[in-house]
Amino acid sequence: VQLQASGGGLVQPGGYLRLSCAASGSIFSIETMGWYREAAGKQRELVARHTRGGNIDYSDSVKGRFTISRDNAKNTVFLQMNSLKPEDTAVYYCNTHGTGLDLLPFGSWGQGTLVTVSS
Repeated sequence: VQLQASGGGLVQPGGYLRLSCAASGSIFSIETMGWYREAAGKQRELVARHTRGGNIDYSDSVKGRFTISRDNAKNTVFLQMNSLKPEDTAVYYCNTHGTGLDLLPFGSWGQGTLVTVSS
């Protein structure tokens, strides 16, 4: 299963960006789609994740500012990021877990997209 992420870039503090990530390949079903980020010198951390059943988790640092959504028909997840802060600067990675056409579980990471929040 491959993940293709897009939407990163440079934005001023207080601005917004929308990330997208589309999964493709031998997919039977996707259970969880989510976003993680890795800032320079820090460990990768969960930003938000969305289960197929509609359960959503956010890290405390982005609650109220970021919104995750997904289009199950297109195996795509979105992250709307508003009121961006310099501390949101990181490489954002898409992540997914599900079941392949071989009925075996899979887990995949996208290639990462850089988000830079700076004036």
